[in-house]
Amino acid sequence: MLHAITKKLVGNTRVATVSAHCDIPCKIYDPATAQIAVLTMIRLLDLINELDAKESLSIKDQAQLIRLVNEKEAHGLKVKEEVRVIWGDYFKQPQFDQVPHVHELVHQIMLQASKAKQGVSRDDALGLLTLVNEFAEAFWLTKGVATYKAIAPYLPSEVVVYPKLDAI
Repeated sequence: MLHAITKKLVGNTRVATVSAHCDIPCKIYDPATAQIAVLTMIRLLDLINELDAKESLSIKDQAQLIRLVNEKEAHGLKVKEEVRVIWGDYFKQPQFDQVPHVHELVHQIMLQASKAKQGVSRDDALGLLTLVNEFAEAFWLTKGVATYKAIAPYLPSEVVVYPKLDAI
């Protein structure tokens, strides 16, 4: 239906074909989304562990567990997607020269994200955060931006790499 409406609006007018080198031609990349996704996974695992501490689960608790696991899975995929896009679209030869181990690092992130998704181990998710923080440091290095580590100001209160941005 949308195609038919568009065809009527455009008529027989030729529309120029355009292309871009990636799916985000705006060149806005930031590993913060991946970092927040990992933090979310850790927080969800904390909530799952709270449910696990109960002697028995009500139907409401079971429904909550299903939602928590589904969200953990979705955020695990988000980590992979965000890292993959930065690695695939932003990193080019000059960045590979600056961070020669980035291919191995991205591969480790993919494997660790899968591991964190497959189970309910907080340690697996913390391992993923460590790798994503390393990726964030590498990314900011290629931009010539210094980084610092600080505890995130929200639960699960884990250490995150931040860019040290100059005030305007």
